[in-house]
Amino acid sequence: MLIKRKYFLKLTGALSAGMLAGTSTGSNFLTSIMQDEDSKKIKKFGLQLWTMRDELPKDPKGILKQIASFGYSNIESFEGQQGMFWGMKNTEFKKYISDLGLTMHSSHYGNDKDFEKKVADAAEIGMKYLILAWEGPGKTIDDYKRYAEDFNKKGELCKKNGLRFAFHNHDFTFKKLEGQYAQDVLLNNTEASLVDFEMDIYWVVTAGQDPEAWFKKYPNRFRLCHVKDRIKESTEDNASCTLGTGSLNFPKILKTAKENGMHYYIVEQERYDGTTPLNAIKDDAEYLKKFRF
Repeated sequence: MLIKRKYFLKLTGALSAGMLAGTSTGSNFLTSIMQDEDSKKIKKFGLQLWTMRDELPKDPKGILKQIASFGYSNIESFEGQQGMFWGMKNTEFKKYISDLGLTMHSSHYGNDKDFEKKVADAAEIGMKYLILAWEGPGKTIDDYKRYAEDFNKKGELCKKNGLRFAFHNHDFTFKKLEGQYAQDVLLNNTEASLVDFEMDIYWVVTAGQDPEAWFKKYPNRFRLCHVKDRIKESTEDNASCTLGTGSLNFPKILKTAKENGMHYYIVEQERYDGTTPLNAIKDDAEYLKKFRF
């Protein structure tokens, strides 16, 4: 374990005072240092499989094995041509990733077709969330009110099956429509007991908004987040990059997220300048292993 300078100074001061000379006080002091340092880590972080969208269909099991080897503890799937379980039955998929040391707490889904079956399949293997990946962009505020009403209904069905329903944003819900932010409309017209939100931090910043302000405005509503960096000084929409190389201040942003109810931190990367998707997710994992709030 790496001990930061301030803890090192405390430790050496205690040693010089003889505090650690076989005393219970010394043992408790060391324990407190370790606990303090531990609390600043992201102990478990996940990967949104969309990051591997081109490679995954060719060899789902092989790619999942490599993801586990990089240190990810969980995955968030999406509904591709092979389904959210990548050509396997839900129970088969769970066993395979469990043997790799992975869990799947959530998956994006693309449309309402067979929604009840998706809920049942997810519940059967102990998933926590079904997440709507895309809705809109709406043309009017009333459109978003209708979306919110639908989210409540889906949230109720998920809740009855032991799941949570969530919505994943892009940039357009954080831009004003008819003088309002669509994201405000969605948050204010959904029941907190039924609907959570997954903040894609990258898209909030791309829309010109401050993610920390939204975490503080709506505590305990954003329970999942996509940790996705943005190329410095880029004005492009598609400007994601390897974590730690871009412009987003994640130690500050994620600290505020944690203080306001964030539970799941999920890597997503959609652009790979000068590298490959596999190398990118390996580097992303290394960043989060060293990450401190």
